[in-house]
Amino acid sequence: MTSRLIEIFEDKQLVDRIKKRLPYLFQLADLESSRAGKIGMEVGSLREKILIALLLYKFGEDNVETEIPITEPEVDIRLFGYPISIKTITGMGGVKIVWTVDAQKAREFCAKYAPKCDWLFTLINWGKEGNFSYIPKEVQEKVLQEIGRERYLKLPKIGTNPRGVEISKEALQMLLTNKDTKSIDVFWSRSKIKFDIYKRWVEYWKEDT
Repeated sequence: MTSRLIEIFEDKQLVDRIKKRLPYLFQLADLESSRAGKIGMEVGSLREKILIALLLYKFGEDNVETEIPITEPEVDIRLFGYPISIKTITGMGGVKIVWTVDAQKAREFCAKYAPKCDWLFTLINWGKEGNFSYIPKEVQEKVLQEIGRERYLKLPKIGTNPRGVEISKEALQMLLTNKDTKSIDVFWSRSKIKFDIYKRWVEYWKEDT
């Protein structure tokens, strides 16, 4: 079955909305996650929520399952019952596929790894062009088979903080340029936003309820 995600990329009005709104919403996520000019790791969770909200907007709450057990590490939501992984990166770095501080577990993961679900992938590139893409599970399987595990997956270097296993830059480029991957080109322009991180919380404190 072809994932319903493809409908996003066939909806011209929604494509135009994504091109216009996604940079603005992700900029808000950056501001929400910033302290002393530096963006915290929680920005990833905010970006994920923004994209889940897009799916809720497009497909309706009844068709998007958001309460996914943490025992399913690669699955972020289910769309019409089918698992989806949401991934965002800034620049063409590696895409984290599993977090672990144990080097041995990372090696074991690589030895057994097989793609589990479709990706909804966002390449952020502030001031330049990036994209918003649907990468089917079948495309991931094809690229993995074509270049092999050693080139597809990137283990942390020995002696560094082993924060997890990534999809390599080479593999990511092949995934994004595959003919069956659907992409929307997004220019990542920044807007002038007057943002007060505490304002809404202060307003809650003012309420009498």
